[in-house]
Amino acid sequence: MKVMNVETTSWRRDGIEESPVDETVVVVRRRRRRNIIIAVVAVVVLLLAAMFMFGGSAEEPAKAPPKGAQGGQAPVVSVIVPGRQQVGRTITATGSLAAIRDLPVGVPGEGGQVARVLVDAGQWVRAGQVLAVIDRSVQAQEAAQLSAQVGVAQADLRLAQSNLDRAQRLLPRGFVSRADIDRLTATRDAAAARVRVAQAQVAGTRARIQRLDVRAPAAGLVLDRNVEAGQVVGGGSGALFRIAQGGQMELVARLPQDELARLQVGMPAVVTPVGSEQTYQGQIRLVSPIVDPQTRQGEARIAVPYNRELRPGGFAQATLDTGSVTAPLLPESAVQSDAQGSFVLIVGNDNKVVRRNVRIGEVSDRGMSIVEGLNGNERIVLSAGAFLTPGQTVRPERARN
Repeated sequence: MKVMNVETTSWRRDGIEESPVDETVVVVRRRRRRNIIIAVVAVVVLLLAAMFMFGGSAEEPAKAPPKGAQGGQAPVVSVIVPGRQQVGRTITATGSLAAIRDLPVGVPGEGGQVARVLVDAGQWVRAGQVLAVIDRSVQAQEAAQLSAQVGVAQADLRLAQSNLDRAQRLLPRGFVSRADIDRLTATRDAAAARVRVAQAQVAGTRARIQRLDVRAPAAGLVLDRNVEAGQVVGGGSGALFRIAQGGQMELVARLPQDELARLQVGMPAVVTPVGSEQTYQGQIRLVSPIVDPQTRQGEARIAVPYNRELRPGGFAQATLDTGSVTAPLLPESAVQSDAQGSFVLIVGNDNKVVRRNVRIGEVSDRGMSIVEGLNGNERIVLSAGAFLTPGQTVRPERARN
């Protein structure tokens, strides 16, 4: 028995040492076992799904939920009843600032070389004030020559008059004839005419000299200066100065045709230059009687008092109060738009969504006024209107103010 036990033990030890376990075989067996388990679980899941599917179809089919409902319930939407309230009607327009009367000042006479420029842009001038002086040395000599000719003509006139007076005293004595008197009278009249001609020539020359002074046609503010001393100017030189008559400014605003129809002369306006927080009170002085056929816009001219910040050519914005209107006021979230125009969604008495086309009036921080399409007592979808369709059943809930 002892021998057999020894041999048995020896056999087992030899078997272990000579036949080691292969790890690859073990991994393959584990993967195979895992795949079998996964397949069994998948089969069980499919069987359970088939049982629920076919078992449910055998029962009475459930009623289809209403359109747009989830889980068989109509969606809850917030609605408002806006009512009607006073809504201020304002128009905002932009445009350029300009002088109401922009007067170009050129050379009124024959021109010449500029001797002096007496004013600069930004200065106030009075009517008739000299702005620039053109050299007049040649014209001055002509005036002196003509003045001398006047003196000669006046001397001839005095001599002719003396001769006539002596002849008239001698006529009763018979020393001169009536023909001599007529001849001396004609000589006196011709001398008087030459005096008048010479005087007219002098006056004309002096007038031309006066026109060599470039003068302001009216009192106002010099906006621009385009001349320097030594420059040669003439009738074709263009405007040497630009003057805003009285310093009066205006905003030339362009507005659509429908807004232009709501404006009247004398209506107040608030003008704000771009880049400034300062506002200026003005009023409409002119509403264009025509509109541009291309843009369908017209001009409204708003007069504003002079201020250093109101510079011609600058850009400004005008706000005009055109009164008020009683209309429903809605938040922007309640108003939608598409190719057909603006619209809102209304919840009817049967809790179904209805589309209602509207026309928008004033838009402000308070909301959007509806001037057409609503009477104010409708239940209007406050938001999420893009996810609803007309005819859809909903559960309305009144939104809190």
